Amino acid sequence: MTTVTLVLGDQLTPNIAALRGTDPADNVVLLAEVADEATYVAHHQQKIALVFSAMRQFARELRAAGQTVEYVALDDADNTGSLIGELERAVNRHQARAVHVTEPGEWRLAHDMDSWPERLGVPVHRHDDDRFFCTPAEFSRWIKGRKRVRMEDFYRAMRRKYGVLMDDDEPTGGQWNFDTSNRKPLPREGLDIPTPPRFTPNAVTREVIELVGTRFGRHFGTLDAFAWGTTHADAERARDHFMEHALPLFGDYQDAMRTGEPWLFHSVLSPYLNMGLLDARDLIDRAEAAGREGHAPLNAVEGFIRQILGWREFVRGIYWHGMPEYAEHNALGHTRKLPWFYWTGDTDMHCLSEAIGATRDHAYAHHIQRLMVTGNFALLTGVTPAEVCDWYLSVYADAYEWVELPNTLGMSLYGDGGLLASKPYAASGKYIQRMSNYCKSCRYSVSRSTGEKACPFNALYWHFLMRQRDTLGDNHRLRMPYRNLDRMAPEKREALWEQAEGFLHRLESGERV
Repeated sequence: MTTVTLVLGDQLTPNIAALRGTDPADNVVLLAEVADEATYVAHHQQKIALVFSAMRQFARELRAAGQTVEYVALDDADNTGSLIGELERAVNRHQARAVHVTEPGEWRLAHDMDSWPERLGVPVHRHDDDRFFCTPAEFSRWIKGRKRVRMEDFYRAMRRKYGVLMDDDEPTGGQWNFDTSNRKPLPREGLDIPTPPRFTPNAVTREVIELVGTRFGRHFGTLDAFAWGTTHADAERARDHFMEHALPLFGDYQDAMRTGEPWLFHSVLSPYLNMGLLDARDLIDRAEAAGREGHAPLNAVEGFIRQILGWREFVRGIYWHGMPEYAEHNALGHTRKLPWFYWTGDTDMHCLSEAIGATRDHAYAHHIQRLMVTGNFALLTGVTPAEVCDWYLSVYADAYEWVELPNTLGMSLYGDGGLLASKPYAASGKYIQRMSNYCKSCRYSVSRSTGEKACPFNALYWHFLMRQRDTLGDNHRLRMPYRNLDRMAPEKREALWEQAEGFLHRLESGERV
């Protein structure tokens, strides 16, 4: 009698819940590369290559640890193209009495799993994914009955529960959040920017790259610059490099942007963390130790930990609490199509060209590029949230719906009406100018709001506030911008409106902008 344990491509953790307690002598571990998972959105070529290569090398690790592993490659002749199809084959092959699987990270797959016991004819034991700090059930208990749902409140509860950055009952340093210390632009010179480890593809990865290029060559992105780590050892090397070289200045410059610098002081660890090659608890422990040992200042340590114990856990809770209805929200009523240049980077707006170009070449852009450049532009121009969410899910190596959807729909687009964020993250070109050197290389002038050379973000920002006044006019965090809008002369408001309308017309007509 045999059991089959299915391990998904974002569960490449040796002690993943479904494997604990199984008897290697009486269990077959199944990993399968299937077309369904590679194409439910047209994932970036590098993401598919990263996941498939890491899966193949994880299978080797499991075999070396004594597990019986069956691996189904994408080009296997009998590959059914679906997870349930490969499970059916494995169950029949081994006359298995049961299937074990760790709960998936995406609602669509969890919903599909509900039908698996009937389809397979054997019990399917679904194990909680305890790589996270907060279970979906715990989050739902936390959120129930709250008049205010804010990440900061949740983050403080997690800090207290797990004793992270705490001195007895007080936060280390006397305050919970050092975000106001984490908004510095990069100095013009005199600062050495570390480059995160980039890895030369090994034989396994080269084989996968060739396969992906053949099967998914029409997907967004390029494989030419593929340099992701694909093993636990690679991910740990990237982790150690960040802790040593980038963490000390991560806090100061985490919101900064610079032309030609896609990485800056960011960890670039989220692809490894989200697929199971790194452990969240380990990252937090190491960052906290760096602070205790004086290697990194508190604003850097707290800022990094907040990304994991705060935002990462919070958005996952929002996702599972709200799905599937959450994905349908469109609180601002936006209906515009996603601009065509999101798939090419071919635009004269230098900030967007930089962010989309990095995304195309590396399947990566850091969080301010995503929030305040590509996300901000989609918000200001009124793009349908579902199209923006599909784009973000498609183009980033770290994108899985549980983390991508709330960050995009709720934070970038305010599409959930304020559940995730207390105000829309809308900004004019002045923000981009303050936090980057992008504007110096742009054909548009950030100092102008109207006219042929005016930065599009400027008029679009005021256009957004004007057209959404009925929805956003009472938002307490927007009182100042609306007050400024009301102080404008009527002819200036009209000129801004006409400027934005003209730009949107060119955008919809497919003109280069």
